[in-house]
Amino acid sequence: MPSVLVVEDDQFVRSALIRHLTEASHTVRSVGTALEALREVAHFRFDVVILDLGLPDLDGAEALKMLRSITDVPVIIATARDDEAEIVRLLNDGADDYLTKPFSVEHLSARMAAVLRRTRGAGGQAPPPRVIQVGGLSIDPLRRQAELDGTALDLTRREFDLLAFLAGRPGVVVPRRELLAEVWQQSYGDDQTIDVHLSWLRRKLGETAARPRYLHTLRGVGVKLEPPESAPAAAPEPPA
Repeated sequence: MPSVLVVEDDQFVRSALIRHLTEASHTVRSVGTALEALREVAHFRFDVVILDLGLPDLDGAEALKMLRSITDVPVIIATARDDEAEIVRLLNDGADDYLTKPFSVEHLSARMAAVLRRTRGAGGQAPPPRVIQVGGLSIDPLRRQAELDGTALDLTRREFDLLAFLAGRPGVVVPRRELLAEVWQQSYGDDQTIDVHLSWLRRKLGETAARPRYLHTLRGVGVKLEPPESAPAAAPEPPA
């Protein structure tokens, strides 16, 4: 059974989450502070952590950074904060997903299921290719390493998954709903999540939405990755 750590100081919310997750056949442990969460993760193995931001001893954003320093366990942020800049920062600091309170238990279940499918992977799939080469991009799915013009890229797990998925279909416009389904394992979701990760990738690839090199967004259609256009070939010299 999937094991879940609930980090929530509100006793009412905490009890409701424990009840729902237990009824859904999850093994649940719960704590009310960031330090307790760090101790739990250090001593037990979890499939997913649900992390509240308003903790009494340490802000959840700082707790997330500390969690990421010791584990790769998927973390779903549960927060009443809806500031876009903070959401972006949390995703950049390693959160796998976020939910804005109040949320339904059905919504939480769908997000958790998506995270678990993504981290466990589906059996029977063909092994990924050794190395994907698109222009100066070199992506090794087996080692989960990516380089641009010989320089290693420091990518989060989700950034790498998105880049590798697009690079495996160079020049093909991938609809956003397909990205949600294949990279996020969600049948629905907020386009903001895709936009945020694309923005991070562009920055690490040395480009912007206004001046794209590899990543091209077709408004209302989707996203494609292709090598930068080469410089125009020199005109042939006239025959002597």
